[in-house]
Amino acid sequence: MRDFDFDFRVRRPGAEVGRWVEQVWYARGTVPYRRELIAPTGSTVVLLVLGDPIRETTAAGRELESDRGLVIGPHTAPVENAPLGETHALGVVTTSIGCLAVTGLRPASLRGRVVGLDEAGGGLPTLRERLEPRRGDDPEALLDLVVDHVETHLRSVDHHAAAGVLRTERAVARLEADPRRPIGELARELGVSHAQLDREFSRVVGLPPRALTRLLLLRRILADLDPRHEVSWAELAARHGWADQAHLSRDFKRHTGVSPRRYLEIQRALPDRQDAPGFTPDLSEPR
Repeated sequence: MRDFDFDFRVRRPGAEVGRWVEQVWYARGTVPYRRELIAPTGSTVVLLVLGDPIRETTAAGRELESDRGLVIGPHTAPVENAPLGETHALGVVTTSIGCLAVTGLRPASLRGRVVGLDEAGGGLPTLRERLEPRRGDDPEALLDLVVDHVETHLRSVDHHAAAGVLRTERAVARLEADPRRPIGELARELGVSHAQLDREFSRVVGLPPRALTRLLLLRRILADLDPRHEVSWAELAARHGWADQAHLSRDFKRHTGVSPRRYLEIQRALPDRQDAPGFTPDLSEPR
């Protein structure tokens, strides 16, 4: 498939804001396909739409379309993203613990769901109104506005006060370092029961610890892939702790929506997207 013109820019916040926000991005352009699957990461995503509407469809088949904005909650299966014209949008991707702090919405209530931007707190609907008259601004200026809004909002409230946030933050950091470690062992290190850690994860992250570890492991696999070269799936399975290649293939398809072989075919057909692991365009229906 031919190359296409698509402007995608990412800002990564400093250490303090980075506890709650993984990245802020800007995107503008028209992709040569109608839809793509986006693998889950354990994050919540705020989508601020400035151009043509965008439709998001969950694994349960529930869809929501908006030309203003959407909030995509934590998922364990891929979400279908369908731009209905030119993409012109900004996004805020929270960390695993950042959903409530950034959106004002409880992550457990958002699990597996997409809601309209106007349901969100954190001043996000107001931010969208501030962006409206400036949609023609330079991309860096738009990113500045969103980053400044998020930083100002996060400085205004003590998000550490929510029950279990600090302990969950420590638990997530340890799982990111070693996703294969037993949850019971981790709970003992943190001085709580397995059941209490599960409850705190559900409240703060929106997913139980074991579900998050599966996402972390598969994110590692995707980051480890180099579509430009041959891939040994058996070697990858062994390196990342799967029993065998068949188990990895099954989990990979559940995570991305396609088989490992198909994923590589798509990445090789779209060289400009090889820096976006977990994005799987549907090339069967070109735009």
